[in-house]
Amino acid sequence: MRRFDYSFLDNGLVPANLLSIVGNIYSMRTAADIRRDEYIEVFTELEAVAKIQSVKSSNAIEGIVTSDDRIIEIINQNSAPLNHNEAEIAGYRDALNAVHTGYNHLSFCERDILGLHEMMMAVAGDESAGKYKNTDNVIIEVDSDGKRRVRFRPISAGETKEAMEQLELAYSDAASDSNINQLLLIPCVILDFLCIHPFRDGNGRISRLLSLLLLYKNGFDAGKYISFEEQINNYKAYYYDALHRSSIGWSENQNDYFPFIQNFLSTLYMCYKELDKRFAVVHGKKITKSARIEATVLGSLTPISKAEICAIHPDISPTTVEAVLGAMVKSGSIKRIGASRGSRYIRNG
Repeated sequence: MRRFDYSFLDNGLVPANLLSIVGNIYSMRTAADIRRDEYIEVFTELEAVAKIQSVKSSNAIEGIVTSDDRIIEIINQNSAPLNHNEAEIAGYRDALNAVHTGYNHLSFCERDILGLHEMMMAVAGDESAGKYKNTDNVIIEVDSDGKRRVRFRPISAGETKEAMEQLELAYSDAASDSNINQLLLIPCVILDFLCIHPFRDGNGRISRLLSLLLLYKNGFDAGKYISFEEQINNYKAYYYDALHRSSIGWSENQNDYFPFIQNFLSTLYMCYKELDKRFAVVHGKKITKSARIEATVLGSLTPISKAEICAIHPDISPTTVEAVLGAMVKSGSIKRIGASRGSRYIRNG
């Protein structure tokens, strides 16, 4: 039986580059939280767009597609599903809404995992909705010549319930350990869920819902405003490569979690970076260019350069950015670090 042990996250062997990404994510989360509290309407607008992209992308990864117009109608519940694909899409809509609105009341436990699966699959009339697989499954891949091979053999059907119980307990134990960072723990749990592959169908989609659930419960809600699923879909070759590399040796308890952790953190980092960009665009319709520049500098937890500000606001000229920064330095609201082209700016005090 597979052992679920996350103590390695507390032994000081976590690669420095992963710790660096974690630090950056924490900084960006703080800035996003400040903005959300001040600009609720902007974030509400971003959330509506992200929901559409999440439903579309998570299903598209599995080859479940329909037109953009139909997705919008289904998400807004202006139309009933017209075929099986649309029923699957409607199911994901319902489960995603449950995570978005009720994550405080959900947890990583058998009851809620099965409940999300039932909600997601029931619209399409799937008889296995809310039930673990009752036959063994394998993950098949097809090469360029059309030849099939078994890429991975998950836990057997007979062992699935016990494996899920052990996974739940291992997560609960590690989550209560203050020496284990949650951003490192969550992708490990998601990888193990995918390797168990507990359902006949819907494992990938449920894994993405569980990713959001665990992130939200730990205060990382960028996926509510920038689609986490869309980022995975945009770079799914990298996602599947990381999943493959981290699953090698899994059944023998010899796998390397770090490739999947790296991909997971990079995806979340891109969500926060994209949130910065979209906030600037949406919010830019409502405030002046000067105010946008001021908000960017004052909201940054680390010194930021003129070039970085220009990259966030491509519609604002470098001359305007420089003028606003000069005025802010003169007023004492920010301070300049360094000189000439190497100058960076940070909130004063």
